[in-house]
Amino acid sequence: MISGELYKDARTDVVMQSATLRDARRLISMHAFDVLLVDITLPNGNGLDLIAYTKSVHPKAEIIVISVLDNEQYALLAFELGAVGYLVKNSWFGNFVEAVLQVANGGAYITPNIARKLLRKLEPSQGGIAPSPSNKQETLSPREKAVLSNITAGYTSIEIGDRLKISTETVNTHIKHIYNKLQIHCRAQAVSVAAQRGLI
Repeated sequence: MISGELYKDARTDVVMQSATLRDARRLISMHAFDVLLVDITLPNGNGLDLIAYTKSVHPKAEIIVISVLDNEQYALLAFELGAVGYLVKNSWFGNFVEAVLQVANGGAYITPNIARKLLRKLEPSQGGIAPSPSNKQETLSPREKAVLSNITAGYTSIEIGDRLKISTETVNTHIKHIYNKLQIHCRAQAVSVAAQRGLI
């Protein structure tokens, strides 16, 4: 079991664990912690909702998704919500203690197969990278450029709102406009396109 691995290692301290979304939300609101491991498929709810809730309660907490779903779309959704790791259960590559320590120290941890799928989505041949800039794509407002800069720095929507002194809803509206103008669909593409075009 995952908790067993974490309990055995002196470098990690298990603060809480839960089998249901409802109980997890209650425990998250009661305890302080550095890293949360969450399964996407939970009884009475979706783990993705738990990621969003956790970031609203503990914005600085790092989140690793653990799932049987070897699916880059779920990984992208998780990263959009603020996760920094995605481990596929029963993968040959999946050291939970190492994953926790890595993200706790500012890194990310992704099962290689998922990482490869995400990279393929960014390849020009897959249509992942947006086409060359047009006038429409070059009309990012100063605020949109500020939001994009924060996205490339790895901040979540909640953190960007705090940094720019605007609501999370406003941040997400800016992000939608940025995606539309740059003809992209996720934060990973935003980082790549911003770097390629010198938009930040």
